[in-house]
Order: sequence, then structure tokens, then C-alpha cells
Amino acid sequence: MHFNLSSIRGGVHPAAHKDLSAAQPIGSLPLPPRLYLPLRQHAGAEALPMVKVGDTVLKGQLLAFPPTEVSAPVHAPTSGRIVAIGPIPAPHPSGLTTTGIVLESDGEDRWIDLEVSGDPFAEDPLVLADRVAQAGIVGLGGAIFPAAVKLKQGTRHEIKTVVVNGSECEPYLTCDDRIMRERAEDIVDGARLIQHILRAYSVVIAIEDNKPEALAAMRAAAEHFGAIEVVSVPALYPMGSAKQLIQAVTGREVPAGGRSTDVGVLVHNAGTVYAIQQALRFGRPLISRVVTVSGACVKTPQNLDVLIGTPVQALIDACGGLTGTPEQLLLGGPMMGAVLPSTQVPVIKGATGLLALARHELPNKDPAPCIRCASCVDACPMGLTPLDMALYARVDDYDGASEYGLRDCILCGCCSYVCPSHIPLVQYFQYAKGQQDERRSAARKSDHIKRQTEARAARLAEEEAAKAAAKAAKEAAKAAKEAAKAAKAKDTKPAGEPSSEVES
Repeated sequence: MHFNLSSIRGGVHPAAHKDLSAAQPIGSLPLPPRLYLPLRQHAGAEALPMVKVGDTVLKGQLLAFPPTEVSAPVHAPTSGRIVAIGPIPAPHPSGLTTTGIVLESDGEDRWIDLEVSGDPFAEDPLVLADRVAQAGIVGLGGAIFPAAVKLKQGTRHEIKTVVVNGSECEPYLTCDDRIMRERAEDIVDGARLIQHILRAYSVVIAIEDNKPEALAAMRAAAEHFGAIEVVSVPALYPMGSAKQLIQAVTGREVPAGGRSTDVGVLVHNAGTVYAIQQALRFGRPLISRVVTVSGACVKTPQNLDVLIGTPVQALIDACGGLTGTPEQLLLGGPMMGAVLPSTQVPVIKGATGLLALARHELPNKDPAPCIRCASCVDACPMGLTPLDMALYARVDDYDGASEYGLRDCILCGCCSYVCPSHIPLVQYFQYAKGQQDERRSAARKSDHIKRQTEARAARLAEEEAAKAAAKAAKEAAKAAKEAAKAAKAKDTKPAGEPSSEVES
């Protein structure tokens, strides 16, 4: 497969900084004394607890179940006791809390009995998709969309190509790189399982050309499977965005507002594919993930296999601590990550990295007026005009921003990266999209309440009509009964009995 760079719009080449952590094998850390498990660490509805304070649980046990299809369950990352269900620190710049379960480890790390079936290639695709849902697997590249929902959507379309996203284009992050080097055979197996579920024709594993070791490992693992091709794509941010990657490796362009299934493609991150393989082969739910810990303030940058719910301070400690006070602490990458308010925030399913950045690693934050240079337009991989979107977003005109493509913005941050005035464009768009989501949510809630109110009014009207009809029927029956009684009394009067009437 030949890659055509001219087919891709925009993009930037930020300093990679991947050599800080890429050379070290995936490490581990001691079992944390307590794990903090948010009930919403996925796109969709918050999971509902099915345990209570004081319960003892085993590793892998279901703690919270999804109330809707677009949601994901939460499992116990280790054995222990539930000590609280309530507010816990949220991985969000606001410093607000979120609802979660606090699990105190018993130090034994005892597994629940896992359900393992036979050969998954002999099973029905929808059964396999259900098992992926039960395992709580979400997109581990940062999107956190429930993986099973994507698989089930794919079964309703003709999927020609499964794309395994191994590009990992964000600076500093190397967790996918290390997974592909160390777990290549499992990822290829997972890709084949996804291909089986979707009845896809082929699999393309796309890896940026700045990861030669990962490319070699994946090619060696896939060499005996003719339907799988491992391709090298140029290191260009945001190559990891699904729409850009699809266009790069297939030549198909996802239409504005459309989905990858519209062009016969489904994309899964390399880490997600590994998690799916572990669930379908061994029955393991998603209770841990590999996280890159890096930045100039980290003593020994490396990748760690971390239990979900581990406070990020434990990751810093496992890397030898900090060499200085970081200017910024990020969960995720520098382009799309979230600033952390403290080190007590837990690792969640979508946490690709933990970055402790020094001042010299950050751009100048003082914004200046826009000079209309159009650098943001040239950099936008979606072909949008960020400067125009920003004009409307800054004055809370979200409809105006939408006319210039806010819906298609992927929040990659390229516009902010290239802006010579250091205008935080992507922050405007994040806020605007959040406001749009809130408006849509409020509208859906209002419509739901309206439908409920109308249904209640209709039901009460039906009940009143039924009561009135029953009352009328009862009165009619009573009148008929009295009339029949009177008629019967008249018919049974003795013959010749004098009339009570007086003749005149």
C-alpha cells in the first residue's frame, strides 16, 4: 500500500519527545492501597453501582453496570472491600468531583472465576460483541467510546477494512509503541477477531514511520496472515485522528458529519484491540492499561501497566518522583490532554499519558490579537477556518460557529499550536462544543419531559373518560334495574283489586 501525503490536509510537526520513554520496557508498580473508580470514564451514560459500602469483592468482579447501550460497566481492578461510594477527584481542570467507588485493596489480588469459552472464531459475531461490552472496553486512544457499540454498528454495514490505529501521533506518548513492540502477536490476534466480528475483507495496521521497532514487530506477527497488512505512514499530527488515518491508508474520505462506517471502514486503537483480544480469549475485563509517564520533570520517564483507579501520584513515585515542580501536569498528551488540579486524580480508562512538563516545554501563554495570517486555516486537517469559528465562539454565538464547521472540528489543537498570537483557539472550540452538548442535552430532556407530560395528560384524560363512562354505565344499569323492578311489580298486582283512584 502506498501512502500519498498530498491527500491529507493540514497537520503539524510538533517536537516528538518520544525518546524520553520509548526505550524502557513496560513496567509495573506496587498494588495501591486504595483505588478510585469513576462511574463515568467513558462516553455515554454513567454506570450504576451494584455494590454497597462494606461489600468484599474479587478482582474482575462487576461493580457497576451500564444503564444504556452507550455506556460501559466498571470492574474491580483488585480484590478488597468497598469503603465508599460518592464524590472522588475528577480528572478535569475544574478540580470538581465526580461520583465513584472507592475500593480498599486487601493485598491478595484474588481473581474472580473468569468465563472462558472455546474458539471465539467459531462463535456468533454478535455474541462476541456482547462479551466485549460486558468487559467494559472503551476506546483507549482517548475517545473512550464503548468499543462494543462500534462493533455492533459495524455489523449493520458492509465493512471492507478494519484499521488498527497504531500511529500514536501525540508528542511524548509511547504507550501504543511499547504495546506493539511487546504484545504484537496478541494485537494481530485481536485484529483478526474484530475482522471476524465484522466480516471485513481486510485489516490494515497503520503505524507512523517514527516507530521502526513497532513496525518490525507487527510485521513479523502478521506475516502469516494474508488479509493483514502493516503499513508505515508519515509522522504527522493528527494522523491518529480516525478520519485522517482512513483517508491516508484507504484513500476514502469520510463525509462531513458522517461516520467511518459510511465508507466501509472501522478504526480501533492498538491498545483497544489488545483489550478486546484479552476479553475474548481469556474473559478479562478492562481493569488496567499502559500509561506513558513523561516530561522534563519526571526523573525516569517510562511506560507503566497501571490498574484503573490508581492515583497519579503512585505513577510519579514509581518513576522515581519529580526533579522539580512542574509548570503543568497533564493527563493525556500536550495537544489534547487535560490539565490536572492535583496528583490525587485517578487513572481512568482513556488515560494515555501522565506528563509533568517544565516551563521550557510549554509555549508562550500570553495571547495577542489575531493578525489574520491564516496559519490556523492552513494547519486545520479538517479544512475549516478556525479564525472565523473563534470569532463566533468567543461571543457565545454557537450557531454562527457551527456554520463555519464547529461540528466537524476534532479538537486536535493544530490551530492553537501554529497561532503566532498564541490565541487558545482550541479552548474556545472545546467550550463551544461543550455548550452545544449541554443545549442538545437540555433539549432532549425538555422533549422527554414534554412527552411525559403529554402522555400523563392523555392518560389522565383516558382515565377520566373511562370513569365517566363507567359511571354512566352504572347509572344506566341502575335505572334499567329500577325500571325492570317497577314493571315486575305492576305485572304481579292481584286481579280485581280496587283502584285507589276515586271516581268523580
